[in-house]
Amino acid sequence: MTTTTLAVLVPLLPFLGAVAGLLLGRRAPGLVRPLAVLPTLTALVLAVLVAVRQGGGTGGGQASLDAATELTPTGSVPIELALHIDGFAALVALLVGVVASCVQIYSTGYLREDPRYPSYAALVSLFTSAMLLVVYSGDLMVLLVGWEVMGICSYFLVGHYWETPEARAASLKAFLVTKLGDVPFLIGLFALAGDTGSFRITTILAKVADGGLDHPTLIALLLLAGVAGKSAQFPLHTWLPDAMAGPTPVSALIHAATMVAAGVYFVARLLPVFAASAAALVVLAVMAAVTMTGSALAALAQDDIKRVLAYSTIGQLGYLTGALAVGDRGAAVFHLLSHGAFKALLFLAAGVIIHAAGTNSLAAMSRMKGLRDRVPDAFWTMTVALLALAAIPPFSGFFSKEAVLGAAEHTATGHAESAPTAAGWIVLVAGLLTALLTAAYATRLWLLVFNGRGADAPDHGRQPVTMTAVLWVLAVPSLAFGLAVGVLPDWFDGHALTPTLTTSVLGTGLALVGALVTYGAWRHTTALADRVPMGAVAADTGTDAGLVEAEAIATHAPAYGDVASAPDPADPSRLLLGPLHRHAAVGFHLDAVYAALFVRPVRAAATLVRFLDREVVDTYVRGAGTLPRWLGAAVRRAQTGNVQTYLSALLAGTVVLAVAAVLVATAGA
Repeated sequence: MTTTTLAVLVPLLPFLGAVAGLLLGRRAPGLVRPLAVLPTLTALVLAVLVAVRQGGGTGGGQASLDAATELTPTGSVPIELALHIDGFAALVALLVGVVASCVQIYSTGYLREDPRYPSYAALVSLFTSAMLLVVYSGDLMVLLVGWEVMGICSYFLVGHYWETPEARAASLKAFLVTKLGDVPFLIGLFALAGDTGSFRITTILAKVADGGLDHPTLIALLLLAGVAGKSAQFPLHTWLPDAMAGPTPVSALIHAATMVAAGVYFVARLLPVFAASAAALVVLAVMAAVTMTGSALAALAQDDIKRVLAYSTIGQLGYLTGALAVGDRGAAVFHLLSHGAFKALLFLAAGVIIHAAGTNSLAAMSRMKGLRDRVPDAFWTMTVALLALAAIPPFSGFFSKEAVLGAAEHTATGHAESAPTAAGWIVLVAGLLTALLTAAYATRLWLLVFNGRGADAPDHGRQPVTMTAVLWVLAVPSLAFGLAVGVLPDWFDGHALTPTLTTSVLGTGLALVGALVTYGAWRHTTALADRVPMGAVAADTGTDAGLVEAEAIATHAPAYGDVASAPDPADPSRLLLGPLHRHAAVGFHLDAVYAALFVRPVRAAATLVRFLDREVVDTYVRGAGTLPRWLGAAVRRAQTGNVQTYLSALLAGTVVLAVAAVLVATAGA
């Protein structure tokens, strides 16, 4: 079988599994789980074969795989079913396949009693297929199909527990915010095709290399709007923390391998287009800096364990866009792969913890004794993942984050020709500050979850093997993927990814400072804290894990109040952030700002339009019908049924006509 055929089957198999799952879910329930897991696993095996045959992509001397077919003429700018697989695409497809397979296996245990599991599994398969289409596509219009399919899949999956208002609001918000970015993104694609005369990625890159873009800044900024929405970058990042209302496996898939990774991957794929405009790179650097620092501060103040991880994802994606802003897509994709492994592990371990504790609140977990003994698999694997997140050597996050910081330093010192020096300094300073904050909130999460004091944590036995086994699978790359730092340049652009001394010392030193300061604050706060729980743990931990999570989300606010103002002296973040805590806990009020600037004016305009429609336009419409009705009523009153009245009216009318005729004749004479 040719490599092209294998590559076509990679996104096709999960799609066929999704269709079969939807058609047979109710008729043959026993086939639902095999149809969810086997096509995705098979696609992973085929993606491995494609990567092996590519042998390192263009960096290793192997030409990229390009194949295309035009189904039908579409005018001056053709649209083709095209493949473009280089080292970037081959490795990102492996990430998607590994994470999607782990999510599907994990979900068989996590949602084992969920009546909507068949549709859920089918949507996850469709989600996977759409992301693989984005990764392998060589035509931007075909890529756009996968891009939009992921958007609708996220809407349904985030709103899986549609009975809860949180899930309904989160799914709608995710859909609308990402679509807000997709509008200028589509315009940018058309503008790019107009300048280059093609939607083919290879043709576009060739034209850009020849200086063929007439409006590089405009095109880059339009495309960045869509990337900001899809990859949850400032200012369109607000949907991602709310999307935690969906099931935990969905969160792992969205944050690690699909959706948010799509925007970053798109910029990496078309980086020469963005590099053609120095202004666009500076905008991208500023966006990355604001995103990573702001989200790290917000993560430090969250009470919901999944919201901590959500803001963490936003910040880590800021590192990726920062690497792209300094022109190093190898460092960006390296961190994308590393982050995908440990972030999927963090979310899936969080699902095990929520099931065991019966709550998603860190304030409640800090008041539970022995939680680490209840979930030993989650404890050890999450510890590995948090060390990788904090970029502590020798875990994978250290090598990939240092690749980003090293690229930023390289640009800041004036050694990069493709990116402005200002972008390098912006990314470097923000990246070092975020390294300190990341270690702080990772340490806080670990301390509050696994070192609680108070009542014993609930004990209802071990979690299903399908949930715990995948944690150890993902722990391997979280621990050891950094060892590939010497091999990966052959798969990318050939640029070295090994850590540099300056950024390694600064980044690791700041991370250790953040961890130690947080530990000291925690020791201080726990010594002073009142051990009375802030609220009751409402979920029944003996039921299905997915149902426990849905109930925990629904009861979080009633049980624990507004985290921005609820008193919790055991939380070290309140001591560390001080007055900033209440602002960081609500995402620096960005949703309130959007409500004031956009939502309320739109609602006011809608109210005005409704008033004009009802009171002005409808008045004319009603008036047009009222006048004939009045005339009809007057005529109806004349119909009395009295013959004498009719004869009298006829005689009177005849007299009037006769007199009128005489007067007219007399006037004419």
